[in-house]
Amino acid sequence: MVSIKASAADFLWQSRRARNELVEQALSAQHLFQLDKHYIVADSKVQIVDEYTGRVMPDRSWERGLHQMIEAKEGCDISGQRRTQARITYQRFFRRYLRLSGMSGTVGESTGEFWAVYGLKVVRIPTHRPLRRRHLGTSLSATGAEKWKRVIERALEMRRIGRPVLIGTRSVAASEQVSRLLSEAGLSHEVLNARQDKQEADIVAAAGQAGRITVATNMAGRGTDIKLNAQVIEAGGLHVILTEFHESGRIDRQLFGRCARQGNPGTTEAIVSLQDELFLRFVAPRLQHLAGWMAVNFRGERMPRLLGGLLRWIAQRNAERLHSKTRRDTVEQDKRFDGSLAFAGKSE
Repeated sequence: MVSIKASAADFLWQSRRARNELVEQALSAQHLFQLDKHYIVADSKVQIVDEYTGRVMPDRSWERGLHQMIEAKEGCDISGQRRTQARITYQRFFRRYLRLSGMSGTVGESTGEFWAVYGLKVVRIPTHRPLRRRHLGTSLSATGAEKWKRVIERALEMRRIGRPVLIGTRSVAASEQVSRLLSEAGLSHEVLNARQDKQEADIVAAAGQAGRITVATNMAGRGTDIKLNAQVIEAGGLHVILTEFHESGRIDRQLFGRCARQGNPGTTEAIVSLQDELFLRFVAPRLQHLAGWMAVNFRGERMPRLLGGLLRWIAQRNAERLHSKTRRDTVEQDKRFDGSLAFAGKSE
């Protein structure tokens, strides 16, 4: 008689539901989660990167085995799987406070949602000094290669007249791609992303010097005050280049807000391409093809700039509607949960 000792994995694989879930998680790890975009590998560990802040979240991990599958994909040591003991939504958590308030420069788009979810009104406070920021518009390219070429050209133009440049990217991979192109063009620069978070203060402190080029993810998009000297202010201030629109227009405006602070001058522009993720996901294919034809045939004219702004408006509106619906559905789910546990007393 042969004795066979089955492992826990064998029993798990025999369950059809568990087997399907494992396969879905494995496919997600392989195809949906990308290195240097959704996560980085540092110190032989997979660390999640928050797209909205550009920062590493070292104490976070994906659940239900997804994190371990990504570790296996990247050849890292497999960590122990964490189990969720309790969970609460942000909406439910913040409503537990007796008094709730906050301050942000980019909540105008969410006025209705703040009132519907938290019962909070949004009040606009005027700036301390007159705003001197000028937006130079959107430059639309048919391909990513054309976009990056234009970004390098604009950085060089600004450097020649003694203005510092901040190039904003959406991912670690994109920031490192820009860095390679700048190096090939012989342009010295600094990179600020999740890999350089320890040098953040030094990089930001020097980002306002004349002719300095800084490439940054969204780490430089929040709470970053880039100081300018008199020479730079006289030359026109900091110039900000956005290389890819985000799903939320608030994130774009946070990056643009790095220049023209406290009454200083500054300019912004967006240099994007039809191959950017936002357009591919949230713009209809027919409109993409039409935009591609127009971007090629009207190159250098006013039409592509207007078209880029239109595509951004359509894509971000579709994306923000989707995210807003998800958050509102979460609130409704909380209400249904309260109803099913009504015996526990009145909810917060």
